[in-house]
Amino acid sequence: MKKAIVIDWLDKYGGAERVIGAFEKVFSFDITYTLANIMPETELDKIYTHRKPVIVETPLKRFGSKFRALFFTFPYFIRTLKVSKDVELIISSSHAVAKGIKKTSPGQLHISYFQARNCNYIWGEYKLYFGFFGHIIYPLISLLRKIDRKQAQEPDFIICNSFFVKNWVKEKYKRDASVIYPPVDLSCFSLQPDKEDYYVAVGRLADIKRFDIAIEAFKAMGKKLIIIGDGDQAKKLKAIAGSNPNIVFTGFLDSLEVNDYISKARGFIQTGIEGFGISPIEAQACGTPVIAFGYGGVLETVKKNETGVFFDEQTVHSLTDAVGRFEQLHFDYAKIRSHSLQFSKERFEKEIKEYVERKWDEHINTLHKL
Repeated sequence: MKKAIVIDWLDKYGGAERVIGAFEKVFSFDITYTLANIMPETELDKIYTHRKPVIVETPLKRFGSKFRALFFTFPYFIRTLKVSKDVELIISSSHAVAKGIKKTSPGQLHISYFQARNCNYIWGEYKLYFGFFGHIIYPLISLLRKIDRKQAQEPDFIICNSFFVKNWVKEKYKRDASVIYPPVDLSCFSLQPDKEDYYVAVGRLADIKRFDIAIEAFKAMGKKLIIIGDGDQAKKLKAIAGSNPNIVFTGFLDSLEVNDYISKARGFIQTGIEGFGISPIEAQACGTPVIAFGYGGVLETVKKNETGVFFDEQTVHSLTDAVGRFEQLHFDYAKIRSHSLQFSKERFEKEIKEYVERKWDEHINTLHKL
């Protein structure tokens, strides 16, 4: 069977790319389709660990790291990618438009794995992305939503990375979906019962992650916060932190260094909304409890007052209050790690393989009846 994977784009290695790597391990795709590949070879090798992949791109690749400025063209360019007719299985990894790939043969089966609420920059958080200009370009956003709904009908089946995303898919696209939690490589994270007096936040430094709330809150409390990651908002966030010695930016770190910081932290901070959120699982795998904004996939992965606490609003006051409650609790670090084990990559690989094989058998039986 010839297999293809469709990816929105390849730029930096993160949580979504780890899922893609797990797909590659299970299915060993013959060809990859994507809007643009600007990922360094060293990071690409983390996905395609045993070979050099065949990657088909669109003209958006010519814009390099600036391609996102052309977000309004993404629905068009995903349709310009023509899947080879001899491909039988298409799996799309979609957080934006990959789901919109069009089949080129009636014998093809297309299963889309939703890494998050798709095209969030035109849906629930468009104001956060575009600010004041969101009002000006709203007619364009409205058009893109219409196109997005239509392209969401392309997959034969949709799998979501959480029930939170599944419910969103039902609301926005009127599609039913299954849920398979994404893989977390727990072997990289070890239980550390000896905690130090600092907190840690991990992720891409982007507006949607709301690191600004954490910085302001920890400045006000006079507590130490270590922020691990890089991104286009790094300069802005460092300006918010100013010269405060309690706010430390490490930049991008390898997994061993991340493990070291997370495992010794008193608590892990998540201020953004994630469809699932791998980092809080990694923290719990170290026995480190989580303080998170209580919305999204984190409600499915963190047990209230057992493996972490939640705050109700994305505000400095709400986070500060949560830290106060957090510090009054006693956490069983071994129990926290035990809770994380249900999200292992081995579990994901088994579930996704069984799901695809089942849907393929159903697909073949249907074709034989035609």
